[in-house]
Amino acid sequence: MRHVDLTSAELASSETARHINRDIILQLIRTRQPISRADLARISGLQRSTVSQIIEQLLEERWVREGALAHLPRGRRPTLVHLNDDLVVLAADIHPRQATVALVDLNGRLLSRSTLPIGTNPAKALHAITECMKRICDAHPKKSIEGIGVSLPGRVDPKTQRLVFAPNLHWPDFDIKGTIEREMHLHTEMENAATACLLSELWFGRMDGIRDAVLITVSEGIGSGVMTNGQIVSGRNGMAGEFGHVPLDPSGPRCACNANGCWEMFASCNAALRYYSELDPRGKRITFHELLSLAEEGNTRAIDALSKQARYLGKGLRTVIAGLSPEVILVAGDVTSAWARFAPLVEAEIKYAVLAGHPPQLLPTHEGDVARLRGAAALLLQRHSVS
Repeated sequence: MRHVDLTSAELASSETARHINRDIILQLIRTRQPISRADLARISGLQRSTVSQIIEQLLEERWVREGALAHLPRGRRPTLVHLNDDLVVLAADIHPRQATVALVDLNGRLLSRSTLPIGTNPAKALHAITECMKRICDAHPKKSIEGIGVSLPGRVDPKTQRLVFAPNLHWPDFDIKGTIEREMHLHTEMENAATACLLSELWFGRMDGIRDAVLITVSEGIGSGVMTNGQIVSGRNGMAGEFGHVPLDPSGPRCACNANGCWEMFASCNAALRYYSELDPRGKRITFHELLSLAEEGNTRAIDALSKQARYLGKGLRTVIAGLSPEVILVAGDVTSAWARFAPLVEAEIKYAVLAGHPPQLLPTHEGDVARLRGAAALLLQRHSVS
């Protein structure tokens, strides 16, 4: 049953229906382009006149373009429509020590990408990020930039659009959105990286027919994006889905959130590096990419560290499965490049969490940080396309 809150209920209007129909047509164009108005009407079930009105609006707003004429055996040749390749989005993916800025088109293609180091001073970091954005804009003068999407290693309050929880970033309270908009003069949207990645799967990917899903990002920490009954869940202050800070062992290592033994202290990429250093205390400090390479070369300490990380990833997913019972769990991050090593260990753990039925399908995104960039772009496109 759907609860109707009479204190804030809004009746459906003709404008609401127009927004829904417009979004459906835009998604059909994206997945089936180039396509005619007649085929859009046939597939969507909408009247041809309604489809024509929506197409005219999308043409006026530059979301789509008219292209070639379709080849038919007889009759009038219809004009095909497709997404506008020149309409693009700036995307920024912020990590604790670096940021990546990219130019992404409506089909999710990365046209340009730059990575730059950042520190714990948000003003200096955002200045470097916006300067990088300006250089990318200058290099693509013929593109029309629709806005900016930003994925962050923390939680964003949907009402205030302020970063409210990002223990690994170590930034003080700062107006990220306002600073970027003042520098770039472009509409900006922000979201947690895991939720952005989940939006990417919805906008560009393979989620048709799936109503309940969780996307887990594995990087410096553990992030979670949640979709329940077809709706992205944000919760109060945008804090829904913080499974990375659910304690697995209260006597475990101190987390950046000031609790002990959080899931991310056992299953993140930083945790894997800690396991490796414990096995080789005199060894040099390495990156997670180097740890993956060592494992591929047969280094037993690297293999043991990654295996321990994988098992703890599965142990934490037990809580996710017991609490949400998703159909699909997607995993994003560098661990997906070694998925053949990770998957069996994770699946062995999560099978114990299923109280009835079958375990959820476990899938990697296989996109690494590209998923976060496309997610940042999808965030802007999804919110701005229906505004």
